[in-house]
Amino acid sequence: MMRTKNLRVGVIGVGFGTAVQIPGFQAEGIEVVGVCSRRLERAQKAAADFGIPNYYDDYRDLIDRNDVDVVSIVTPPALHYPMVMAALAAGKHVLCEKPFALNTAEAFDLYSTAEKTNRTVMITHEFRWSPQRAYIRSLIDEGYLGKMKLASLRLFFGPREGVRPRPATWALDASQGGGLLFALGSHYIDALRHWFGEVISVEGRVWTHYPERVDDAETLVSANADDTFAFTLEFEHGGSATMHASSVAPYGGGARIDLFGTEGTLVALQIGVNPPADGEVIGARAGGMGLEELAMPDKFRPFADERDGRSMPFRLLVREFVAGVDTATSPSPNFYDGWKCQQILDGILESSRTGMRVPIK
Repeated sequence: MMRTKNLRVGVIGVGFGTAVQIPGFQAEGIEVVGVCSRRLERAQKAAADFGIPNYYDDYRDLIDRNDVDVVSIVTPPALHYPMVMAALAAGKHVLCEKPFALNTAEAFDLYSTAEKTNRTVMITHEFRWSPQRAYIRSLIDEGYLGKMKLASLRLFFGPREGVRPRPATWALDASQGGGLLFALGSHYIDALRHWFGEVISVEGRVWTHYPERVDDAETLVSANADDTFAFTLEFEHGGSATMHASSVAPYGGGARIDLFGTEGTLVALQIGVNPPADGEVIGARAGGMGLEELAMPDKFRPFADERDGRSMPFRLLVREFVAGVDTATSPSPNFYDGWKCQQILDGILESSRTGMRVPIK
């Protein structure tokens, strides 16, 4: 069995890849032997910046290297399917960025293919390890809420100078997996499944309130990716969760999570779009004096990494991934979780088209 000290990783993608992943792998003692970007000069720069010996503009050249044990895919979602399939065919362990795929069919194919291998596969939902969300999970497991009844989530933000036409990038193209629902809604859906279990039905709406985009020729074009969404989930074990979010809400105030159960209430606030490294959890038990900050146990902040607010959670995810390689398992969030999250994302889109509640099987 391969030991963790020998793990060697190849990273495809240099956005989140260079901001968080490559420094995170290196901080955990994992050798990054190659990096790939669609633009060779960006891969070359990443290699120079981080002391990586090999760089490519064709992901297949990186995947085919004999000294690559793990492939980390940090690309737009439209590229996940062929890249994951190629990595699995080459016998590599795989860490795949969220959202997992473009649709449920792709997600299930990736999940079922991975199940036939003995490779470790995980989804980069690193926010499960952010202190705020990890502590909430622990409190729920300890019975702080009692029986969950209702969750209410909101996320509102936008450009302070007002909403104007933005560049027509892939992130604003629904056919490429763009839009706020896939980009950030997927993280919140993963959190809700992690806290409360499987979802049995969903209804929702997506909107594109500001479709105006500017292409490379400075021409106005119309986008179809959502900038606003709302959904309601129903859970297998009871209770429901609602969320409303928009990226075109200047001075929107960030995010708020309220969780209500038969025995207590939990609240999490965040100023930005991501959970903060020093996030607090507020709670109250039935019959108590009211909401108050709950003391965060040290175990949820095991070390500091000031480079990026996502750095510590990502490194903790990497430790789970490494443990999975050593034990020939795929810790959660794995490709099963990616498939289930994709079902919910697709269910919201279907509900928005039809106006109907969509069952999740």
